[in-house]
Amino acid sequence: MTSEHAMPLRPDIINILRDEAATIVILTGAGISKESGLHTFRDPDGIWAKYDISEVATPEAFINNPDLVHHFYNDRRAGLLDPAIQPNKAHLALARLETRWPSDVLLVTQNIDDLHYRAGSKNLIHMHGELLKISCNHCGLLTVWSAPLGRDTPCTSCTKTGGLRPHVVWFGEMPFEMERIYAALSKCGLFISIGTSGNVYPAAGFVQIASEEAGAETVEINLEPGSGASLFDHSSYGLATKLVPALIDSLLMDQV
Repeated sequence: MTSEHAMPLRPDIINILRDEAATIVILTGAGISKESGLHTFRDPDGIWAKYDISEVATPEAFINNPDLVHHFYNDRRAGLLDPAIQPNKAHLALARLETRWPSDVLLVTQNIDDLHYRAGSKNLIHMHGELLKISCNHCGLLTVWSAPLGRDTPCTSCTKTGGLRPHVVWFGEMPFEMERIYAALSKCGLFISIGTSGNVYPAAGFVQIASEEAGAETVEINLEPGSGASLFDHSSYGLATKLVPALIDSLLMDQV
């Protein structure tokens, strides 16, 4: 394994990627936002250690106890809106890569926060939804939302109550834009996974698709090896705020 300060891609590989104008797909997980102060879900002291998933993050939970579900996501929303929570150097570096790389860069995040957007990323897919949006089960309205939400909150479109829900993918639901993600993975030249455990499918299978279908170089950046670490060609373990900017500087041939 490489050390925290080592580059996971050799200069000759980087030159090939640049010369071929390889497309890049990046997957990010909770680890990248943890360094901005947000709690992860799967760490030993994370959110799922304090809440029962079946009670707050399933369609059945919303039917059975909407007040508890709304309370849970109201707390998450308020935490994200804390002025102390800001994009970190890893978020900013990925936005810089999108702006300057000679070909397409698609950023796919499992995170429901808006830190990538605030950092400047534009070609961005929130495969698990967005905490600062809500949808209406009655009329299908999708809208930006930052205030507390409850079952008595009327929809701004159809005016009905009881149907508004966080625009997040719950357990048992299909992640968003999977066709677009699979299409990008099947033709990318570089796949980078940052801050994700590799435990949750379908995202955990992205590295295999990129490697086997596209023949892509694959890189894992994480605090420690994820469940699929052996599937990656290159790995670096340490803080995303150090490793990601260093990798992006290398890809863009900037001074480290």
